[in-house]
Amino acid sequence: MIEPGQTIGILGGGQLGRMTALAALALGYRCHIFSPDKDGPAKQVTPLATDADYDDKAALAKFAAAVDVITFEFENVPADTAEYLAALKPLRPGASALRIAQDRIKEKDFLRSIGVATAPYRAVGSEEALRRAMDEIGPRGVLKTVRMGYDGKGQMAMRAEMDMAAAWQSFGSTDGILEGFVEFACEVSVIVARGENGKIATYTPVENQHVNHILDTTIAPARVSPEVSMRAEAIAHHIAEKLEIIGLLAVEMFVTHEGEVLVNELAPRPHNSGHWTIDACYTNQFEQLVRAICGLPLGSPAHHSDAVMKNLIGTDIAKWREAANDPLQKIHLYGKENAAPGRKMGHVTKLTPRR
Repeated sequence: MIEPGQTIGILGGGQLGRMTALAALALGYRCHIFSPDKDGPAKQVTPLATDADYDDKAALAKFAAAVDVITFEFENVPADTAEYLAALKPLRPGASALRIAQDRIKEKDFLRSIGVATAPYRAVGSEEALRRAMDEIGPRGVLKTVRMGYDGKGQMAMRAEMDMAAAWQSFGSTDGILEGFVEFACEVSVIVARGENGKIATYTPVENQHVNHILDTTIAPARVSPEVSMRAEAIAHHIAEKLEIIGLLAVEMFVTHEGEVLVNELAPRPHNSGHWTIDACYTNQFEQLVRAICGLPLGSPAHHSDAVMKNLIGTDIAKWREAANDPLQKIHLYGKENAAPGRKMGHVTKLTPRR
């Protein structure tokens, strides 16, 4: 067990790292942030930080020597970096989960191999392959980069009547995946924690609403039937066990109009759709991550309040003043200076206490 007073290393300096560090500090842990970003949100809350690139092995070795356990706040940490660090200190979740989550084809292949339903998909590496894939799974689809895409980046909506040559040229990558378009009733996600001892704690499914491919609002709990909710939780539980996660796993899913649940993406880390847990749950997702990776018993994921979490994106950051006038809204600002379009600057959570 990693005892309070010992040091947690966090790869990544964004807001997820910031909120993880704050939760760890409350439990008595020190946190050391490793990130190329010199003034990222996470580095503002702890004096222990390394400014270096993720492929700087000398800096990584020094970082590993200074910490007792390592985790990450985003899944685009190079897998080679994760494997290098895992040989020096416990890395939770492990490099294998990272490799699967950061590659959309490996992710879909893994899910299918364990009996989890997804949208139909095809690997696409050329214009001709795109044509074949559209013929097989069209007439509508979404063309995505296999790696590095998030918040709608590296994605194109596709229709059978489009000029495939122009679309492929515009896509600008030779490493793609075409996913069949899903006519969904809603999008939901489930965050599940798994400890060293294999015990699991699952948060209630939440409903996610996106604007311009970026999460705008999370409604907790999701407005779905009890049967769909139970199925979504069971799927997340199953995936976490098969991945042998130690830490957190967020599972994003589509719910069709017929009540079918299809997994869209995995994130082996805290997730934007779990921010509501900070104020509405007995144990929030960030504390739960710390508990899991340090070998502490998992806390209760039960929620004492229903919640609506709203991201403050770009210039929406100014809305924090309006939220401050409502005693049932909780404000979280990330310490970012430039309110660029599409940039997550903070969030507010409106609570409705459960009776």
